[in-house]
Amino acid sequence: MTKVYPKGPAPPLLSSGRPTFVTQSATVLTVWKKSLLFSCDGFTVFDTKGNLVFRVDNYAAANKSEIVLMDASGRSLYTIRRKRLTLTDTWLMYDGETTANPRFSVTKHVNFLNSKSIAHVSFIGSGSPKNGNKKNVAFEIEGSYAQRSCVVYDGKRRRVAEIKRKETVAGVGFGGDVFRLVVEPEIDSSVAMALVVLLDQMFGGSSSRRLINQMK
Repeated sequence: MTKVYPKGPAPPLLSSGRPTFVTQSATVLTVWKKSLLFSCDGFTVFDTKGNLVFRVDNYAAANKSEIVLMDASGRSLYTIRRKRLTLTDTWLMYDGETTANPRFSVTKHVNFLNSKSIAHVSFIGSGSPKNGNKKNVAFEIEGSYAQRSCVVYDGKRRRVAEIKRKETVAGVGFGGDVFRLVVEPEIDSSVAMALVVLLDQMFGGSSSRRLINQMK
């Protein structure tokens, strides 16, 4: 984590013009729950070479019901918004800076009969698959975000991403603010990181803070 900004080439672009973060092998990212900007909170994400990959910068006074995930150059990848007037803790993910035609809906799981599942991700709008999947299941997230131990499964029950504690160095632990995100080739790394941001909103803070956010 000695380097802050990448010196290598930018990620390749899709035909839509947005970068793709899909690789042929598993990608290991280091997630730091800290913004690079003063007086902001958020995330800073590095690859194994110490290059900056993703960032989230939220001003302390900003409305936390909307969050933008950016790449290293500041390009907006996903806008994440809390869905208002719902009985459940639900968020919508939009491509780029758009706030129309959301791609995913992410809901905090409240079914206590299945204690392993903590969040459910569904395709919606233009992101819905054309494979006859009536449930539109995108991903299921199981584990404990507070313990930094979560697994993301896709609709075929394949393990596509995992949140893990970062190994200690010389016996010194990193705590919960620095952890690993392992992303398999079946999922875009930007989508996996957006899910981490959402889990932090659902489970990362105190219950009182989450209640205040839900009332905004």
